[in-house]
Amino acid sequence: MTVSDVRKRYLDFFAKRGHTVIPSAPIVPENDPTTLFTSSGMQPLVPYLLGQAHPEGNRLADSQLSFRAEDIEEVGDNRHTTFFEMLGNWSLGDYFKQEQLPWFFEFMTSAEEGLGLDADKLYVTVFGGDRESKMPADTESVDIWKKLFSEKNISCDFVELDTEENGGEFGMQGGRIFSYGARKNWWSRAGVPTKMPPGEIGGPDSEVFYDFGTPHDTRFGMYCHPNCDCGRFVEIGNSVFMQFIKNTDGTFSELPKRNVDFGGGLERLNAATHENPDIFSIDVFDAAREILEKRSGKKYSDEGVTRSFRIILDHMRAASFFIAFGIRPGNTEQGYVLRRLIRRSIREADRLDIKEAVLAEVAEDYGIAYADAYPFVQDAAKTIREELEKEEAQFRTTLTHGMHELEKMGNFIDAFMLYTSYGFPIELTAEIAKERGIKIDLAAVHEQMEKHQALSREGGERRFAGGLADQAEQTVRYHTAHHVLLKALQMVLGKDVHQRGSNITNERLRIDFSYGQKMTPEQKAEVEKIVNERIAEALPVIRTDMKKEDAEKLGAEHEFGATYPDIVSVYSVGPLDNAFSVEFCGGPHVSNTSELKGTFKIVKEEASSAGVRRIKAVLQ
Repeated sequence: MTVSDVRKRYLDFFAKRGHTVIPSAPIVPENDPTTLFTSSGMQPLVPYLLGQAHPEGNRLADSQLSFRAEDIEEVGDNRHTTFFEMLGNWSLGDYFKQEQLPWFFEFMTSAEEGLGLDADKLYVTVFGGDRESKMPADTESVDIWKKLFSEKNISCDFVELDTEENGGEFGMQGGRIFSYGARKNWWSRAGVPTKMPPGEIGGPDSEVFYDFGTPHDTRFGMYCHPNCDCGRFVEIGNSVFMQFIKNTDGTFSELPKRNVDFGGGLERLNAATHENPDIFSIDVFDAAREILEKRSGKKYSDEGVTRSFRIILDHMRAASFFIAFGIRPGNTEQGYVLRRLIRRSIREADRLDIKEAVLAEVAEDYGIAYADAYPFVQDAAKTIREELEKEEAQFRTTLTHGMHELEKMGNFIDAFMLYTSYGFPIELTAEIAKERGIKIDLAAVHEQMEKHQALSREGGERRFAGGLADQAEQTVRYHTAHHVLLKALQMVLGKDVHQRGSNITNERLRIDFSYGQKMTPEQKAEVEKIVNERIAEALPVIRTDMKKEDAEKLGAEHEFGATYPDIVSVYSVGPLDNAFSVEFCGGPHVSNTSELKGTFKIVKEEASSAGVRRIKAVLQ
């Protein structure tokens, strides 16, 4: 069964069950400058899951093109990719668990309409409850799964795993249905139930795993279980049941209209039909893989080269779609990610001893592989080839420059500088240095690189979270004004107001915030007054690094749905012990509110989505 077969069978299956098949949204989100890429099937549908009516009805299905930049470093094993398709079906206030779980089970196991998978190799997880929020376990899903497996004459013992250790001493013990805590089997944009703000919706989910039968690695625990990291089990689908809304007193109520959000990895499902846990063995990679084998003189299965093959195969597939969507290699935003994919691929081609340009040839086959579903990639074949050839030639020139710099270093070789300045592979530096009798401490260099990458990721997360378009002087002013505005909104509208999104440019700021009704002219005037008073007070804006728990005790505001390390930075407007506002933030900011230079003015206040308002404001 091919990728196209699986995609078509899935969409046809749900179309027969009353779903409207909608096209994939673009890989670059439309009208959302706060995120670089579409990373899931749910992302384009959030407004409708929150209550807005969808023009195509309340039953939808699609295959969404998705990209997750945070997985770049994970690529190289048998199941991680940056670019993938997410099969999805949704119920917007229509059907619920009793329909969703049997349908997906039927799709997986039916040879006539679905994939014909062996039901005995399917294992499921459910929500086992959350003591802290007093959220009960999802026993309804357990009962549904028991019935489905029993109809196949499959034993379906239920195992309640430790909600913190996710397995521990309990392990498999012959189980088929496993319950986990909120960290594994609960969905909300804010995370676990206790982290959800009032008005946020969420609910339990139920995941399906395929057992590829690989031996358990006891490094990951004495016993194996579906969420074990040993690689035996691979998640192939997840049904999220958006069932609850959080009340202002911290309790939860049932939603009047409950939603279903299902996501299943197309490539992983296809791999399951072949009983092969290596997703790079599926048909869309075949032609590209053969090109690399021919050009390198090596086999994909040869010892020590498989990881390089996988990185090139993944990155060039993503690059092909990026360029077809209009992204070009650059030093910022999506262009930077594309450039990084290309340069990592060139380094891996070098490791395969491919010294001549090869990426355009590899990428060319993806247009053919996806011609039936995404013909625009094939239509852009000439542009894809030109962009990749140009970028590969440019980077190989960069590598040449790196060689020249290395030669000038004499007996003191700075591998870290060569990598960060020229993209020169650290391992290659070590080999050249060895010829001079110089030993490079690769462990130390990699440790330095990890620190550098951690700082880069932290900076990227801060940029993403803050929604800044750039770090121009006026943009930074608006970022600080944004902090003051949020506090002013809480003072006027109530403490339950929280940020739900932001976009800040050098021309204006925009904030989305939780509030259920239109602001009155008097409320807007009061908010403006508070902000302008803080500007006139010339309050210092101070960054402080502290433990996350200490920041939370201070009541520091944080980005909606974000996760933070143990040590965080917070910005306070005013001294921390008597601050006007305190927020988790990585900056940048002005050093004093007097630098905001102007009169703060709300130019527009409108609805953004159900329960969320939007303000656009300027300093004039």
